[in-house]
Amino acid sequence: MPRILAIDYGSKKCGLAATDPLRIVANGLETVPTWRLLDWLEKYLATEEVTDLVIGESLHKDGTPNKINDEVIGFERKFAKLYPAITLHRQDEYRSSKRAVEAMIAMGVPKMKRRQKERVDKLAATIILQDFMESLR
Repeated sequence: MPRILAIDYGSKKCGLAATDPLRIVANGLETVPTWRLLDWLEKYLATEEVTDLVIGESLHKDGTPNKINDEVIGFERKFAKLYPAITLHRQDEYRSSKRAVEAMIAMGVPKMKRRQKERVDKLAATIILQDFMESLR
């Protein structure tokens, strides 16, 4: 069964997560610089079957898009042209980074490692993907 891929999109870095082949568990993959995201996706999609891409939708508390929304739209357009067979989805990412830090605290991750933004971004992508999977049920 094909995987679902998720991105916690940031202006500098993007956290990435994917389901297992049976779409049961969301797993963090890595964090890549945003300028390298399309290259990373090209390599990943050459080896893994993916039918859906979930991108965290970053909104203000009042529900209006925040400043990164225009960048996300630009990325979605490029991605859709390159991979028209993969369905794009948006998933509310409100508090995903904060939830990631809270999860790391609960897991006993030392404070110095919790400060590493790459870890937070990867876990935030996992949370976004898990929320999307739960919304499908």
